[in-house]
Amino acid sequence: MYPELSHTEVNTPKKVAEFLTELGLEVKTGVGSRGVVGILRGGKPGKTVALRADFDALPIQDEKDVEYKSRVPGVMHACGHDLHTAGLLGVAKVLSENKEDIEGTIVFIHQFAEEVIPGGAKFMIEDGCLDGVDVVYGAHVSSTEPLGTVGLKEGNAMANGDTFEIEISGKGTHAATPHLGVDPLAAGSQLLLNIQQIVSRQVDPLKPAVVTVASFNGGEGFNVIPDKVSIKGTVRTFDDDVRDWVEESIERIAVQTCGALGASVKCNYVRGYPAVVNHPEETRRVGKVAAELFGEGMVQEMPPHMGMEDFAYYLKEVPGSFFWVGGALEDKNEVYPHHHPKFNVQEQAMMYIGKLFIATVIDFLSGEDVHISREKESAK
Repeated sequence: MYPELSHTEVNTPKKVAEFLTELGLEVKTGVGSRGVVGILRGGKPGKTVALRADFDALPIQDEKDVEYKSRVPGVMHACGHDLHTAGLLGVAKVLSENKEDIEGTIVFIHQFAEEVIPGGAKFMIEDGCLDGVDVVYGAHVSSTEPLGTVGLKEGNAMANGDTFEIEISGKGTHAATPHLGVDPLAAGSQLLLNIQQIVSRQVDPLKPAVVTVASFNGGEGFNVIPDKVSIKGTVRTFDDDVRDWVEESIERIAVQTCGALGASVKCNYVRGYPAVVNHPEETRRVGKVAAELFGEGMVQEMPPHMGMEDFAYYLKEVPGSFFWVGGALEDKNEVYPHHHPKFNVQEQAMMYIGKLFIATVIDFLSGEDVHISREKESAK
């Protein structure tokens, strides 16, 4: 009910730290600036597992009619990060009550600012949140998948996420005399169309890529051609060679298109999160555990997702897996996608995430081998 935007989280990390401290964990605050890390040392020696949850919100007005509706105007948890955080705190409570039986160490990473570039993961890693960690797991609730289903994907699971902004400069004039100026709106319109051909005509159709212009701003009056307009958008890819080509193409097409109409351009391309690449062994471990807990029919292979997620930074440092757990409401008319003003999920999804986290941690720390071939998996 009291969400906080990315990089402005104050009360949320404080609340998390207080809860973990009361459990008797070793707690570090201000990790990477606003992150919180809790460390649970088991009663027996062993390896170290990290579990991660994010806790930032989005600049969206909460329109759902529930008791736990946001009480902060214009800010809401429209992606389930509040559920992730509460679920991981529950996991910490259960495991801390059984710490004498745990063979190893568990690190609880509560991350700030997942929703913006640069995300909090990078800064927390630089501040040592993965020091000594052998493996890391992360979960994300899904508002559109049935409650308790577990979505897994070995390898490329979520895309590289980049942003671009193009400023087009022309020469303003009266709308009745366009020949006396240089129309940046006309140049921008042509540029928008030309950019669409990068994916449709210049990228291998077997390699996923998305180029989306999401903002086109310029001018205010109906009878005035403005001096400048700006175009903003995002790029999603998996392959690094495609990522490079798209970046180069956007700038080349912008310069050539606008130059042909007498306008000049400035391009600012920002590389955001890398792709989420799940490690096969740990992804199979999660799948094996999920099937044992919930039944094989509840585990499904998800297709690559063009959304981005800064959990990718953790996976670049240590092996691990990022997976999805369904939490869709029973009434299909009440189901909305993530980042929607009426986003909502069943709270029971926390229990599924929590059970899967705990069982996966125990499975890993037990040292059980999960080098299962695809043939044997199919046979099972």
